[in-house]
Amino acid sequence: MKKRIIIGISGASGAIYGKRALELLQDTDIETHLVVSKAAELTMQSENIGSSKDIAALADVTHKVSDIGASIASGSFKTMGMIIAPCSVKTMGEIATGVTSSLMSRAADVCLKERRKLVLMVRETPLHYGHLTTMTHLTQMGAIINPPVPHFYSNLKDIDDMVTQSIARVLDLFDIDVQALRRYKD
Repeated sequence: MKKRIIIGISGASGAIYGKRALELLQDTDIETHLVVSKAAELTMQSENIGSSKDIAALADVTHKVSDIGASIASGSFKTMGMIIAPCSVKTMGEIATGVTSSLMSRAADVCLKERRKLVLMVRETPLHYGHLTTMTHLTQMGAIINPPVPHFYSNLKDIDDMVTQSIARVLDLFDIDVQALRRYKD
């Protein structure tokens, strides 16, 4: 059976994380399915990481956020799980409450109900009590909250290194070794 992973890019700052995930996965045998929110398209423009067409070209399959009937909206469509990078508080809230009004939140909901990995790279700060309780609730539901926090022990030289290290660490949660991860040495 073909290995597949879903990459979601929501409207929080840091669309480069989703783009880097797609770039790192290109050298693997894993089929990538991409869904990008409308807010993410605006963020990508303001962050100068390329157009939505450029990002879509990195994925094997691209789904429209409005296509609630896409393959990734069904539990019978086997995937390894989903990474939302970055994950906005809005998207996180929809997932936590079971609101599946877009393909992004529906695909995440499917991962939770099928007990597949769902990693949310929440990219908002500061956090208030509601954000923190939502994160706790999602963790109890089976999601992994993994904000893109730099690993300074890895001797990162620049922002590009930080982005790569953060995504390589998330891919490692799926047992995907992209050879870019700088592991802690004893």
